[in-house]
Amino acid sequence: MEISSENISKQGSIQKGGLRTMPFIIVNEAFERVASVGLRANMILYLKNEYHLSNATGANIMFLWGAISNFMPTLGAFLSDSYLGRFRVIAIGSTISLTGMTMVWLTAVFPTARPDHCDPRIESCTKPHEAQIALLFLSFAIMSIGSGGIRPCSLAFGADQFDRPENTENAKILQRFFNWYYASVGISVMISVTVIVYIQTVKGWILGFGVPAALMLFSTVMFFMGSSLYIKVKANKSLFTGFFQVAAASFKNKHLVFPPTTSDGLFHHKKGSTIRVPSDKIRFLNKACILRNPEKDLTPTGSAVDPWSLCTVKQVEEFKALIKVIPIWSASIMIAVTVSQHSFPVLQANSMDRHVIGTFKIPPGSFDVFTLLTLTIWVALYDQLLVRQISKLTKRPEGLSLKQRMGIGLFLSCLSMAVSAMVERKRRNAAISQGLSRDPLGVVNMSAFWLVPQHCLLGLAEAFNAIGQIEFYYSQFPKSMTSIGVALFALGLAVGNLVASLIVGVVNEYSKHGGGVSWVSNNLNQGHYDYYYWVIAILSVANFFYFLGCSWAYGPCDETKHWDEEEEEEEEEEEKEVQEETFVRGSSSPMHHRV
Repeated sequence: MEISSENISKQGSIQKGGLRTMPFIIVNEAFERVASVGLRANMILYLKNEYHLSNATGANIMFLWGAISNFMPTLGAFLSDSYLGRFRVIAIGSTISLTGMTMVWLTAVFPTARPDHCDPRIESCTKPHEAQIALLFLSFAIMSIGSGGIRPCSLAFGADQFDRPENTENAKILQRFFNWYYASVGISVMISVTVIVYIQTVKGWILGFGVPAALMLFSTVMFFMGSSLYIKVKANKSLFTGFFQVAAASFKNKHLVFPPTTSDGLFHHKKGSTIRVPSDKIRFLNKACILRNPEKDLTPTGSAVDPWSLCTVKQVEEFKALIKVIPIWSASIMIAVTVSQHSFPVLQANSMDRHVIGTFKIPPGSFDVFTLLTLTIWVALYDQLLVRQISKLTKRPEGLSLKQRMGIGLFLSCLSMAVSAMVERKRRNAAISQGLSRDPLGVVNMSAFWLVPQHCLLGLAEAFNAIGQIEFYYSQFPKSMTSIGVALFALGLAVGNLVASLIVGVVNEYSKHGGGVSWVSNNLNQGHYDYYYWVIAILSVANFFYFLGCSWAYGPCDETKHWDEEEEEEEEEEEKEVQEETFVRGSSSPMHHRV
């Protein structure tokens, strides 16, 4: 990466960036998070009550929306690194997000944008027509595109403003920024699932959607107000290009015969590189770095004349590292399915007694706060208190190994779904015994706090698996691939949402076969959501054993691989790239991605 103006002096660059840019960047990320999460937390009720969509259809829409939202940051990161730069991607993303949120707000403002209001207990509700659904779906897609521009770039863009290695206080300043950044993200999510959801529940959808749109407007304005103060780094490198080059070169050279692995002179590597011979694993890719004719294949500086026909050994090994973690990554898809189960618990809470003190009731969409609180509290306790005790038993300074933490998280997700099934069975039996079997809007005389244990287990599962998963990627990749770890985590959430949508569709069609009542019926009391949760639990158990097999096949991951980082840091441009991408690690916070 390089500064956008090559002629800018070092003194002039120092006049930009610094702590004074912090309010603009943090406010942009925090308010975008409040707005977007606040819209999604309660959206299933909006789809059900205002658009008269079935529970299964509404859940599928939410799953697909989540999939698109988790996929778009990968595209945003690619555009930022390769073409547009972080400032432009964040600016474009903020504007697009504002447009999408405004469109959602307009669906609440104008009655013609929704089907006519009705009471499903006394009349048959009309379904939305194509134009109404198209407007709603378009607004969701636009918001996903916008968040895909903000979330992968915000933290790294903030780090650009403070990264001055010559400053002896550089590390402390960066740490202060990271602390403020994470605190803002955590507080934003908490506000979203409490205050914003409460406004929607008590004051209605017009104000409930208007507040997030107004916050997003303020977020966008604040970001542009700081434009003259920012250090803007220009894009000049794609993190994915090297992988494509290895694949293309190995295919082009498929006819070549493998030289002896001890002949390091027959493999292309940078001068002084410690990685001179490729490993035997995934051996076909080694053909990408076979050096046939040094005089024709290399430039006078030692680089490849055609990087699409000849790659370095290091490039090949980096690509292998990515391929090697794919099986363990695939085991994370199922826990992403359980983490994405927001819609049905909201519907359950809406049918239960939510009173706390007097007449005050917790909004049904706010129970997810228990997941977030558990995750936050556990991470703090583990880091500050439990690591020392566990390390005495495991003989590891970090306590549990990364794969152990991921496995514990998967096991806890199984328990979470099992508890969800048992609680739902108890709720359904109580509803039937109270004569509410035919009343889809009836409130069961059972406290909604029965849902808290499953939320807490899910928070623990995410604390173990998500954090362990991200750290695992970082430990197995070189610094230049840290953003690939972020992309893998987000991609797992995206695929998990797609799988969750598929499961709901299959369960809905299978259970209705032969004229039966769907397990995910609009009437929770006639359906069998407990059966649905058991399906997720059984699949999670099978996935847990699949993870154990993948973990065993992967082998030990404690040994640190040398990736010639010292060699890269000798070059000023590559050094800055490594530092920037190291800072991107922060964007992999589970709280950052989960909603």
